[in-house]
Amino acid sequence: MTNIEQPGGKLGVLIVGLNGAVSTTFLAGTMAVIKNLAKPIGSLTQMGTIRIGKRIDSRFPMIKDFVPLAELNDLVFGGWDIRNENAYEGALYAGVLENKDLKMVKDDLESIRPMKAVFEKSMLKD
Repeated sequence: MTNIEQPGGKLGVLIVGLNGAVSTTFLAGTMAVIKNLAKPIGSLTQMGTIRIGKRIDSRFPMIKDFVPLAELNDLVFGGWDIRNENAYEGALYAGVLENKDLKMVKDDLESIRPMKAVFEKSMLKD
């Protein structure tokens, strides 16, 4: 059996369309989980289990305890967008999350600014 080394250092997560509704919801949710303000509901890596052995063995460890994964605290976020506001402003504009939820992670989201995205002017609608 091959031993897999524990990850070390930071893990960069780059998002195309950083200030969209899905991206900012993902970022706000992840930040809330890191701060213990929310549970990682729906996260396969944080709450999922895997069956080991035969069904009758009843061995179902959590995936994060079975496979060496980066810790949530080791994630560093960045990305691209054609709009240049920070992720907090993008989340407000998207209007998907309530202000009370965004305020809990405001500082974290404000620290994430997009890199300039490349687009063709002819692709934009007038």
